[in-house]
Amino acid sequence: MIGSCDPEREGRTAKARLVALTLSLFLVSACSSADEAGDAATGGALGAGVQALVGATIIDGSGSAPVEDGVLLVRDGVLEAVGSSAQVAVPDGADVVELDGRWVVPGFINAHGHVTGDRATALAQLEQYAYYGITTVVSLGEEFEVGQLRDEQSTPSLQRSRVYVSGPVINPATPEEARSEVAMLADRNVDWVKIRVDDGLDTRPKMGPDVYGAVIDAAEEHGLRVAIHVVDLEDAIGVVEAGGSLVAHSVRDQPVDEALADAMLEADVCLVPTLTRELSTYTFAERPEFFDDPFFLERAAPESLEPFMAADFRASQQSEAAEFWKSALPLAMENMKRLHEAGVGVAMGTDTGPFGRFQGYFEHLEMAMMADGGLTPADVIEASTGAAARCTGLAGTVGTLQPGAYADLVVLNSNPLSDVTNTRDIHSVWIAGNQIR
Repeated sequence: MIGSCDPEREGRTAKARLVALTLSLFLVSACSSADEAGDAATGGALGAGVQALVGATIIDGSGSAPVEDGVLLVRDGVLEAVGSSAQVAVPDGADVVELDGRWVVPGFINAHGHVTGDRATALAQLEQYAYYGITTVVSLGEEFEVGQLRDEQSTPSLQRSRVYVSGPVINPATPEEARSEVAMLADRNVDWVKIRVDDGLDTRPKMGPDVYGAVIDAAEEHGLRVAIHVVDLEDAIGVVEAGGSLVAHSVRDQPVDEALADAMLEADVCLVPTLTRELSTYTFAERPEFFDDPFFLERAAPESLEPFMAADFRASQQSEAAEFWKSALPLAMENMKRLHEAGVGVAMGTDTGPFGRFQGYFEHLEMAMMADGGLTPADVIEASTGAAARCTGLAGTVGTLQPGAYADLVVLNSNPLSDVTNTRDIHSVWIAGNQIR
């Protein structure tokens, strides 16, 4: 069959087969030469559509040792290969970005934030998070409309932070209401269910075990995870033993004990400390130091800070409740450290979104406070990337620099493993392979 690279046919005479074999060898050689010539002529096609970020030290978010002289290949917004230059070859024709000895970390994850408002407002908040390198936000309490933004983010053209949603925080009074409200959330296709098991410093009834147990059971039936706002140790143990998925704040009434640590380890439930949440309740009684931080002021106009210096707001930061949260902060930090040392997963989260909790900046402040509380810089980076992804069910998609994950990453000018505040020394931020800063 002349013109084919396999010309042999069954049923030929021996002579015909010999002629055919000779012709076959000729055509195989010709086709091979043509293929090689084609590759040479279109060598760029091998790397067409590929970005190659090269020359940086890679901290992949898994807790593994950093990789020097790293290479990250990105195609269609997803990481295709990650490793050292000795392991990963840059294909011809790739769009090469030289990172010149900088440091690359996965985009940071806020495991407890809030993205609220109408579409324009929510988009502005996600862009604010992204500017500061917080490329994923698990929003634990927001309007349903934010879910539309979640549905639009699996695209290579994304240029703002990803968001995962819970819908409004539910507060059922009975097990029957619990099942109904969880079903309503499931119908709206949320990622999480959020509840509060807390009396608000004696200002509201506390949800009881029968109700939060019904919430957790109903959520499990719908394939949903439950994040729980707690303050007290007794409640933290109760919600974990009932099947809760995430303890969304540190315990703040007494030191944690082995019972809580063992329950969280057995159920693989993580802690989100939200230390800056406590800070925000009292820090504006006086002008906070970070109001003069250039990194903060990059996205905060001085005139926008005036409401925080108003007399009535400053007075609210000196209330009895504010004093309680201020006194609770050192205990929250110590409990974070104790649970971490016991092996419990810790994920960075801030509760940012409400007034006085600045999205983007507070996540970096949280990381510094976690280090002040006894975690090493390496612990903090992992808690803000790979561990946060694992704790929130997002492992493999965000939080680590590995093939198949989204190409969401932050390039730093300084080593964050020597000083965690170096996360503020941002060179660039990339989401789905798009440089957005």
